[in-house]
Amino acid sequence: MQGMKKLLLLAVLLISLVACQQSTTERQQVTKAQREKLRQENAEALKIAVMPTLDCLPLYVAQELRLFDTLHVDVRLKPFTAQMDADTAIVGGSVEGIMSDLVRMERLKRKGLKLDYLTATNLQWQLISNKTARLKQLNQLGDKMVAMTRFSGTDYLTDESLKGVKTKSRVYKVQINDVHVRLHMLLNNEMDAMWLTEPQATTARLYHHQVMTESEKTGTRLGVLAFRTDSIKGKQRTAQLKAFGRAYNMAVDSINKHGIQHFSSLICSYCNTDQRTVNALPKLKFNHLSKPDPKDIEKAQRYVK
Repeated sequence: MQGMKKLLLLAVLLISLVACQQSTTERQQVTKAQREKLRQENAEALKIAVMPTLDCLPLYVAQELRLFDTLHVDVRLKPFTAQMDADTAIVGGSVEGIMSDLVRMERLKRKGLKLDYLTATNLQWQLISNKTARLKQLNQLGDKMVAMTRFSGTDYLTDESLKGVKTKSRVYKVQINDVHVRLHMLLNNEMDAMWLTEPQATTARLYHHQVMTESEKTGTRLGVLAFRTDSIKGKQRTAQLKAFGRAYNMAVDSINKHGIQHFSSLICSYCNTDQRTVNALPKLKFNHLSKPDPKDIEKAQRYVK
C-alpha cells in the first residue's frame, strides 16, 4: 500500500514536470513569435529622426492628434538632441527619414548617402550673444567663442554672417552639438554667442541675452525633411509617404488655425521647455509639403565643397 502511494506521487511529479517543461517551451515560442512580430512591424514602419525644436512641430502634432493612425500609416518618431546622432541613425539605416538642414544633408550625399528631399521646413536660427559679453555688433566677435555644429546650417550661417565683417582677431567656432547643452552654456555664461532655433532662442531672449543677427537675413531657407532613397522604394513605401504627407499637411492646418500656444503642453513635453517660453514664442507659420528651393540646395552644395 505504501509502495503504491509512492508510485502515485512519483507519477504526479513526473506529469507536473512534463507539463511545466511544455508550458515553458510554449511561453518561449510565444515570446519568440512576439519578438519577431515586433521586429517586422518596426522594419515596416516609417521611422523619422526628430529634434526638440519647433520645425518638428507638425510631426509632433500629427502623432498626438493620431493623424497617422487615422490615415493608417505607422510613423515612429525617434528623438535626438544632437543632430550628429540623428545623422548616424540615418546613415546606419535605423531610420528612414530625418528632420535636418540642407548643409548636413548635402554633406552626407557627397559622402555617398542617397537622399530624397520630401519638403522644406521653417527651421530658422538666431545668433544670440551672452548678455555679460555686451556684444551688439558682429565686428565685436573677434577673439570670442561662437557655439555651433560643424558641417551644418549653423556652420554655414557663421561664415555667411561674417562675410565682409572686419574683426580685430579670429572668431572661434566651438562645436556644441546638443541643443540643450548649448542653451545651458549660454544661461550659465559659459559661451560668448551661439546659434539657437526655437524654442531655445525664445528662452535665451527671456533671460535678456541679445540677438545679433538671424538666418532670415541671409535669404536662405535651410530646413529640410529628407529620406533615404533606398528605404522609400516600392508600392508600400510610396503609399506610406502619401499618407504621411496628408497627415503632415493636416497637422500644419491645425497649427496655423489654432496657433502654436494651443499645443503648449505638447511643446513643453517634446521640446523639454517651460510654459513661460511657450507663452513668449513668436508667431510662426508652417507650410504644406513643398520641395526645397533649388537655389538653397545649390548654396549648401557650394558650401560643403
